[in-house]
Amino acid sequence: MASAAFEDIAETFEFLDDWEDRYRHVIELGKAMPPLDPAFKVPATKVDGCASQVWLRPVVSGQGPAAVFDFQGDSDAMIVRGLIAILHALYAGLTLAQVGQVDAGFELGRLGLNEHLSAQRSNGVRAMVERIRSVAAV
Repeated sequence: MASAAFEDIAETFEFLDDWEDRYRHVIELGKAMPPLDPAFKVPATKVDGCASQVWLRPVVSGQGPAAVFDFQGDSDAMIVRGLIAILHALYAGLTLAQVGQVDAGFELGRLGLNEHLSAQRSNGVRAMVERIRSVAAV
């Protein structure tokens, strides 16, 4: 289950044969993402387990399982900002119930990220996914 925005990213990745082109595309996605207001770069929004500094600020509209999930995010590393943008495309606009049903490993695997991220970056992506899932599970 992936959003239309994520499907657009997956489609673009299919046309980019070279991983360096994909890497540049991830960075461009990060550059296009609005920065997180510095007021939200606080310990409560910081994601532990990432080599770079990462902040995710959840924004939930409504109540209960039908509430709609969104988040804002930022990082001090451009590639990580791009990974946040990809996760945003994957999760934003889903209900809280749907967030828990997303198989992030499978969806991100479609982009080939598993083979091309360092172990530290992969751990950081897992930490971001866990943060998103934990917020949605509340």
